[in-house]
Amino acid sequence: MRTIRTLLVLLALALAGRAEAQSGFVVVVHESNPMTSISRDELSKVFLKKITVWRTKRPVVVVDQADKSPVRLQFTRTVHRRELSSVQSYWQQQIFAGRAVPPQVRASDAEVVSFVAGNPSAVGYVSTSAPLPAGVKALTVQ
Repeated sequence: MRTIRTLLVLLALALAGRAEAQSGFVVVVHESNPMTSISRDELSKVFLKKITVWRTKRPVVVVDQADKSPVRLQFTRTVHRRELSSVQSYWQQQIFAGRAVPPQVRASDAEVVSFVAGNPSAVGYVSTSAPLPAGVKALTVQ
């Protein structure tokens, strides 16, 4: 019985690690942000600017990666559950209607991390291989 339990625990750990590796990105916020996790749906709404303030009542400052970035494609598919062209169409409609403008864009993981480290209200995402220096922390996406 103990062997079966051990195997089940190892299998669960392996699957959890595999799911994180498949996500291909890490969501980052400023180290002073009290949040430790966020739902996928809430994160999508933040990046589509349907949610514009943190639970702490601070305004959210969103930073995206470049359109051609593999991490952006993975983030878009996983979080928004859409293709990039669909999200771009959403932003064109928002701009035309005068409702909102798309998030700021940074060209690399390092630029996203630097932006988030310098802005207590910021949220962004980077590839899983990107180093997370002091000033930023990862959020768990549920």
